[in-house]
Amino acid sequence: MEFSALASGSSGNCFYIENKAGILVDAGISCKQIYERLRLLEKNPKNIKAIFVTHEHTDHTKGIDVLAREFQIPIYATQGTIKNSFLCSQEDLINPIKNNETINLSGLNIEAFSKSHDASNPISLKIINSKTLSIITDIGYSCKNVQEAVHDSDFLVMESNHDLKMLENGPYPAFLKQRIASNKGHISNLNSALCILEHASSKLSHLMLAHLSKTNNTPNLALSVHKNLIKERYDLKPKISVSNRDIPSPLFKI
Repeated sequence: MEFSALASGSSGNCFYIENKAGILVDAGISCKQIYERLRLLEKNPKNIKAIFVTHEHTDHTKGIDVLAREFQIPIYATQGTIKNSFLCSQEDLINPIKNNETINLSGLNIEAFSKSHDASNPISLKIINSKTLSIITDIGYSCKNVQEAVHDSDFLVMESNHDLKMLENGPYPAFLKQRIASNKGHISNLNSALCILEHASSKLSHLMLAHLSKTNNTPNLALSVHKNLIKERYDLKPKISVSNRDIPSPLFKI
């Protein structure tokens, strides 16, 4: 299994996974940007056989319609996401999935699980063959489902959205600060790191921090918080990287 974060942040989220064929988790950047970032990885969008949508916010759905229609790619989303967003004008491409449902595709088991976020029936995903890749962003806190996915992961993409002090002292209006810091908002560096410290297995080989706020966080700060906490466990020594909003990550073999 190969993996790259094509984009991650409030301006757009898109993750590419390939086994026998490719799948996307979210497509929140333009179709043109998806083409360009796949080209940088020497990957062909014609190879994409499914798009999994975690929730209806536009930074996760922006490029879906054009991409899906261009290559006739099936779209998978919960009924709540389907009802509360425009995903695709070609409705026969849209397939409803349920929490805890597993889709078998291209030699991968893609397992959806619910999470806490201010959306209608949002999900995160575990992608499993001989190893387990979990992609967990847009979570207000680490609920039981998130904790279990963190524990199961060999490779983990985990939201590390904001630094609490930067958020509190930053330029956002009070209602937005409250929304971000709530249990249905976005998880902080500290709470993300604590979840990994408490629940990750020693088999975790790589941790990618994702969905960092451009205003209320920095890559170095997110890295520092995670490294300083994770080192408290002698058996937990993952490589740690940060996803980028503007360029794809390297292509990782999992």
